[in-house]
Amino acid sequence: MKTTHLVTVLGRELSVRSSASAEKVQAVESFVNARLHEIGSALKSGDAQLVLMLALLNTSEELLELRSSVERDAPTDVSLRRLLEKLEKT
Repeated sequence: MKTTHLVTVLGRELSVRSSASAEKVQAVESFVNARLHEIGSALKSGDAQLVLMLALLNTSEELLELRSSVERDAPTDVSLRRLLEKLEKT
């Protein structure tokens, strides 16, 4: 069931609906704000839109790298699970 949560990003309060727990939503809010602060403090410009775009690009790159890593490791994971199953049967 989705519930409404209030989050604040870049000083702006937003109402979001999510099926995640309040703790998870708060963790996401903290992550986003930390990333925005990290990128914003590295820029000379205080342009919020630029900070948001760079944060989105950086986070998207990390996500794609993680997905690629998971896909590369999937065959190994399957092999390890099969080996564990064989070991447990003996």
